Amino acid sequence: MLYKGFMVNFERFTNERLASARLWLAVGALLFASSGHDRLDSLAQIKARGHVVMLTVNGASTYYLGAEGETGFEYELGRAFAESLGVPLEVVTLDNPSDLESALISGQGDFIAAGLPTPPKHPKLTTGPVYDTVSPALVYRQGTPKPDNLTVLEGKKLAVLEGKGYEDLLGQLTDDLPELDWTVLPEASIEDLFDQISREEVDYTIADSNLVELNRRYFPAIGIAFELSPQLELAWVIRDVGSQGLKSALDSFFHELLSGQALARIRAHHFESDDGYEPVGTFTFMNQVASRLGDLKPLFMEAASNVALDWELLAAVGYQESHWNPRAVSPTGVRGVMMLTQSTASQLGVSDRQDPAQSILGGARYLRSMLDRLPERIEMPDRLWLALAAYNIGLGHLEDARVITQRQGKNPDRWVDVKAHLPLLTQERWYSQTRFGYARGYEAVNYVSNVRTFYEILLWMTHRDHPLLTQLETPAPTTDTDQTSP
Repeated sequence: MLYKGFMVNFERFTNERLASARLWLAVGALLFASSGHDRLDSLAQIKARGHVVMLTVNGASTYYLGAEGETGFEYELGRAFAESLGVPLEVVTLDNPSDLESALISGQGDFIAAGLPTPPKHPKLTTGPVYDTVSPALVYRQGTPKPDNLTVLEGKKLAVLEGKGYEDLLGQLTDDLPELDWTVLPEASIEDLFDQISREEVDYTIADSNLVELNRRYFPAIGIAFELSPQLELAWVIRDVGSQGLKSALDSFFHELLSGQALARIRAHHFESDDGYEPVGTFTFMNQVASRLGDLKPLFMEAASNVALDWELLAAVGYQESHWNPRAVSPTGVRGVMMLTQSTASQLGVSDRQDPAQSILGGARYLRSMLDRLPERIEMPDRLWLALAAYNIGLGHLEDARVITQRQGKNPDRWVDVKAHLPLLTQERWYSQTRFGYARGYEAVNYVSNVRTFYEILLWMTHRDHPLLTQLETPAPTTDTDQTSP
């Protein structure tokens, strides 16, 4: 998917949000302690202020800057709640989840949305409705014997994250399993552990079931052996005193969300596997060349001529984005052959994102801008692979990865080195040091790999005058009536 706009606009957007967040943090305590507002119910304060403030942490399941701008499961829920109140959403992120409760008590926000299990630790806090449940699960590498009970853990390499409560859970098992042993990894992320399991460096870990779902697209080798008790209930946290109106609003919002399909759709978007990042299927691709590329090939060639790129490259990007479906629409509203956001389309002069000619030219100009914005010293083909990664994940996140690459003693101008470090943007100890925070670095790596494969296939077909290209006489694409995602 296209990143939300050119870098200069993204930086302006980020700076405006940071300025707004800092302003709210600075005056929050005064607002809540002032003679008028301290007697108002928190919902009335929100209405008077004109926006609602969500406290959260930067992360895959909460809030981060993704390929389409601000995103994350909790963020999407928070934005929907703000819309139900008729006010904009402001997001304030804290570095440490343990600081969220004190920040809420001190008036730095209106509610906490960070996938926290109930109940809150502080007595001055309460929760809204339970909107989800997760279970700690034993994670193993598929292809190895699947455990069916805890006794198999004895004598095996078991590693867990620090501060997640898993140590307490395991400690309760030692009476029955005296040989049970585990390693606590204080600076690791859940992605680290999933990678170690995939590489068979660790046999097992324990992780919340929703995080396993979220990461399966990047670590297809991992699987859940079985879930452990007890289940954890997730809910947002609010102040206990003076929040009756806000609590009633949350009750109504989640009742409506849970009674329909809205929550299921949001969950599916964030936690279910994305077919766009499955291993490349050559048979499917060749079928799409025959059935969908015919009317689009001249448009790719014209756009390529305008931006001095190969038409096969643009076609490869278009296939990765939409499978050459002019009517493709994602759950977040990006659409068309090149899956442009509304913001990006406006900046590129695209008035109709589902007009193939406009979409393809817009995507071509955006890719060219990524190529042109990279340092002049970077040579081809590294320049192209880095530009494709920026096209997917955003130039800011790519620059973060290049900085990490350089700090690790590798070359930030070589794709092979940056590729190895992009996944570190999913790890808190790394993304907490960056300018733009958490990013799905694995996704960008997969994206570039897929586009390169499609590009190479199309080049091979062109150089050999493949009949599927030279005899394309397909009528209007059959996808014109398809209103769903590719």
